[in-house]
Amino acid sequence: MAKQWLLNKRIVIIGGTDGLGLSAALACIEEGANVIAVGNNPERAEEVSIQFKNSGAVIIGDAREEAVAEKALRACVDRFGGFDGLYHVAGGSGRKFGDGPLHEITAEAWHQTLELNLTSLLFSNRAALNYFIKYDQGGVILNIGSVLSNSPSPKYFTTHAYAACKSAIIGLSKSMASYYAQQNIRVNVIAPGLIKTPMSQRAAANEDIMQFIRTKQPLDGGRIGIPEDMNGAVVFLLSDHSKFITGQVIAVDGGWSVSEGQF
Repeated sequence: MAKQWLLNKRIVIIGGTDGLGLSAALACIEEGANVIAVGNNPERAEEVSIQFKNSGAVIIGDAREEAVAEKALRACVDRFGGFDGLYHVAGGSGRKFGDGPLHEITAEAWHQTLELNLTSLLFSNRAALNYFIKYDQGGVILNIGSVLSNSPSPKYFTTHAYAACKSAIIGLSKSMASYYAQQNIRVNVIAPGLIKTPMSQRAAANEDIMQFIRTKQPLDGGRIGIPEDMNGAVVFLLSDHSKFITGQVIAVDGGWSVSEGQF
């Protein structure tokens, strides 16, 4: 049997009880990791904990609150004896706040979208860095971006505050990667295309958008992605197999960023 890629790694996943985060958490556990998953839905806690068995636990909290990531890291140390890596998944569309074309965005919609996607990430990344620095150990931070940060789609996916957040995540991650490299702290970003999650329900239910996706994401027959499509990159970038990689953005997008797409 091949050695598990994340054997004995202690990982915190912010936004790890649903969608991309839950799929990643289960993949990490399968590869030998112990996982603390943070989610904001108490009704999901027991169900997810059962799936984790003895290799993981759930912390309930809102990633937009400053203390939540620190609480998750403490739980990881208390339960598993240390902390090796962070995967920040939490975030989402700002449409419910009023995100859209910039000329239509209110100040409130802008601030809410940034808080959900960027401020929450600041809190988790800072908590991870403080731990690594305090204990003089290397570690890995993996953040989730979006293809919309550098490959806009103005007809169907015009959420300018969201795109700004995802672009900022790349800039922040690269800056951190440069600054902390000498301390053997790695920071990378995964930029997904359209993946089937609760956030993508609007697009998945629209046949015009799905027809567009068939040519915009042409890999594997042309389709919307599924959370499992992300897991290989997640496991690799959290593992020691990527120990000489930092400051990189890996697109897992079915070809979105290199395809024109036909309406």
